[in-house]
Amino acid sequence: MPSPILPISNHPSSSASASTMLLKAKIDADPSTTLLISSQEKAISIKPVLPRSSSFNNTSNINNSTAFTNNQQQRRRRTASDSSLALLADESPRQSLSREVGHAAAETFLLTRLSLKLLSYLGVGYRWITRFLALGCYALLLMPGFIQVGYYYFFSRQVRRSVIYGEQPRNRLDLYLPKNSHGTKPVVAFVTGGAWIIGNFPQGTISDMVEDASQGISFVYNNIAEYGGDPNRIYLMGQSAGAHIAACTLIKQAIKEAGEGDSVSWSVSQIKAYFGLSGGYNLFNLIDHFHSRGLYRSIFLSIMEGEDSLRQFSPEVLVQDSNIKHAVSLLPPIILFHGTGDYSIPADASKNFADTLRRLGGKAESILYEGKTHTDLFLQDPMRGGTDEMFEDLVAIIHAEDEDALAKDAVAPPRRRLVPEFMLKLAHNVSPF
Repeated sequence: MPSPILPISNHPSSSASASTMLLKAKIDADPSTTLLISSQEKAISIKPVLPRSSSFNNTSNINNSTAFTNNQQQRRRRTASDSSLALLADESPRQSLSREVGHAAAETFLLTRLSLKLLSYLGVGYRWITRFLALGCYALLLMPGFIQVGYYYFFSRQVRRSVIYGEQPRNRLDLYLPKNSHGTKPVVAFVTGGAWIIGNFPQGTISDMVEDASQGISFVYNNIAEYGGDPNRIYLMGQSAGAHIAACTLIKQAIKEAGEGDSVSWSVSQIKAYFGLSGGYNLFNLIDHFHSRGLYRSIFLSIMEGEDSLRQFSPEVLVQDSNIKHAVSLLPPIILFHGTGDYSIPADASKNFADTLRRLGGKAESILYEGKTHTDLFLQDPMRGGTDEMFEDLVAIIHAEDEDALAKDAVAPPRRRLVPEFMLKLAHNVSPF
């Protein structure tokens, strides 16, 4: 799981007819015409109205006329075809490209329309379709920023991509290294979000996700020194579903350490602090909310391994178990960031979890940002450049014990804008999150 510090005639039957007529015209070397009349009733004698010679001559004329017409049509078709080929041959590269683009656009429109119809047949309702369209508009508006970040990700020497940390094919992480390599640096192990689906489900359910996160933290602790990181200054952070997974991982590890005889590959004491960004920590309070937002109950319960497992994977509920009181005391300081305008996961999720931890004797606080949505804090605001309130709060906590780092932070130049302001505001308005 990457860890950045940053869609598928019937003809009327003629069998009811009392009689059947078959007209067969042969156009070949013999210019004769055969008229076959068959009837299911008695045969009818038919006499020609015109003399045989006249009939023969007329038939011949008809055939000759038909053959002439056919020859003319074939000649016209060949001429039209030759003309089309000549036009194609005379096309400039720009005209050819324009024609191909137009054809591709028409096919794309048709495919999109049919796909939406198929989704409606499969039971994907209006809500999902409108949110899918909103997602497309949202991504398009932020595309200037995505392109720049993507370029940095694929071409920067400071990024180590797809580092293997476990046995599963999905066990990959990215390392973002600082430009200044003098001395060891604090480390943030970041667990990304994605509705528990992107990068995870159905490859695994919540237990697998928690285990993956635990293996990733263990890898960071045991190997980060090779990359210039300080293993004694590791901070754990998660966003959205990643915040929930990271919190579950942390509490599970604390319970394991509070037990007897359980071997561990890393310890909660090695985590300086936990940062939760826009996370949900009580699944009982969120399951109906997620269902109304389009993450349907049946899918969500499949991810969470059934309704009976909701308690086990609800950190806010789990820490209130009197049997694990000692485990709560082992937890590092917990700081929860959330926007009050978040309608994907309400801000009360972070506030309630922090209040519960403090009531139980833990070190916890919630920091709320007025009007910020689910994506403002980690997408739009960083792309805006300049001063980023949440980022400043985060860095201040990490550098709290490093006076040199704090001094450098004070004179650091403002960050560069990646997306024009009007596009960020439009993205804020159309965001489906």
